[in-house]
Amino acid sequence: MQLTELSAWQLGDLIRKKEIRALDAAEAVVAEIKTKNEKLNAFLSYDEAVIRSQAEGVQEKLDAGQVLSPLAGVPMAVKDNISTRLYPTTCASDMLQGYLPPYDATVIENLQQAGAVITGKTNMDEFAMGCSTETSFRGPALNPWNQGHTPGGSSGGSAAAVAAGLSWYALGSDTGGSIRQPSAYCNLTGLKPSYGLVSRYGLIAYASSLDQIGPMARSARDCAAVMDCITSQDSKDSTSSDHSTAFKASCYEATTGFNISLKGRKIALPEQALAQVDPAVRRAVSETAAVFKDLGADIVPFDLPYQDASVPVYYLIACAEASGNLARYDGVQYGRQPDNGHEMDLTAFYEHNRSAGFGKEVKRRLMLGTFVLSSGYYDAWYLKALKMRRMIIDSYNEMMRGIDAVLMPVTPSAAPPLYQHEDDPLARYISDTFTVDANLTGRPAIAFPCGINAGGLPVGAQLTGHLLADDILLGLVHAYQTQTSHHEKRPSSARKGEPA
Repeated sequence: MQLTELSAWQLGDLIRKKEIRALDAAEAVVAEIKTKNEKLNAFLSYDEAVIRSQAEGVQEKLDAGQVLSPLAGVPMAVKDNISTRLYPTTCASDMLQGYLPPYDATVIENLQQAGAVITGKTNMDEFAMGCSTETSFRGPALNPWNQGHTPGGSSGGSAAAVAAGLSWYALGSDTGGSIRQPSAYCNLTGLKPSYGLVSRYGLIAYASSLDQIGPMARSARDCAAVMDCITSQDSKDSTSSDHSTAFKASCYEATTGFNISLKGRKIALPEQALAQVDPAVRRAVSETAAVFKDLGADIVPFDLPYQDASVPVYYLIACAEASGNLARYDGVQYGRQPDNGHEMDLTAFYEHNRSAGFGKEVKRRLMLGTFVLSSGYYDAWYLKALKMRRMIIDSYNEMMRGIDAVLMPVTPSAAPPLYQHEDDPLARYISDTFTVDANLTGRPAIAFPCGINAGGLPVGAQLTGHLLADDILLGLVHAYQTQTSHHEKRPSSARKGEPA
């Protein structure tokens, strides 16, 4: 039995039944990381001894009769912008190389209480600013399905790790699609939870009103089990929802076997979205709608509100918030310091350190954010974007009355080749067309596999739902996955530049 071929739920079930031990799973994942990570660059840091030690500790608790989560003993990975005491947290930036947090993020505390084994920290776009991991200070992660293509971003390392069998599930963060887009590119299921449902304490912020931590795994059932572990109301996060306890109860039902009927469910399908995508994506999403219809759902038309405005609004707000959040990285309290810093005056120190410590894309977004917040431009740009965001929220609230979820593509195409848009950032931003609305409105959205294109690359669809109705989305996708096998496909031993 090849353990890395199992889902997280299946592996957890074997450990719980004592058919295998947690250390067996740890050894299997260590072997995979040692074999594949040097080429894929999915992990920025991991420690074999730490992995084994965690597994032994979990096994001792299980042997003592402690009741842990369904995923106890299952190795998992963490995006490198989520604080961990076990491993450095660098945001894939030169600015934070070697930074070891003195505390764990709330989601990490929750996972450790549930019996998780944390394998390491995964590659990402620097400070989560990107959609390909190409902005990482340590170089991009590669897509296991075709190593000449991007795994997506900014949570691309997490996606590559799970897809390649280097972890059974992973945590990512999603500011404008950074869980869903790499999930689609790597044939995974990834959930951007409702804003506030999962604590952001310990997540190094990019844009605080948009960021959300969520799971990336091989199925909706795995994602539900992860959500059952990480969801909690948190006094350390002022945006934490008091709905978390109720959600955990419904999610626990999901992890023990979904029982959701699609009869009478209404799923909207925006025709204008399908008109803007690659034919393979259009065909796969249309076939997905047909499966939902066969399961009893009603497929109804839907117009995406203010679609042309969503991406500009998102980038104006995200960059404005980032310019404030990243102001703390000056080298005085956090981050790198030049060897001759003591010889510089304060202005020269700041200029040198921030110029050298941040990459090109981060500096581009910080400059844009500072510009739109500056005197004379605040009203013309930032305030207008906030008003437009409110209009988008109100339109979704109105148009989704009586609708359970909106079905649409995740991205206009499958994973592009690495560095295809290196000199054209606007072309990269367009890949967020179908994902940013969920972040602007705070709604949950889930990406899931729905096909493979002619080049052997995965295609993903997504469902967007009602605020705090994440369990409904998980149930809908689980129902779909009981009737299809797209999520069960794994990349072969793909070589650079060749389709899997």
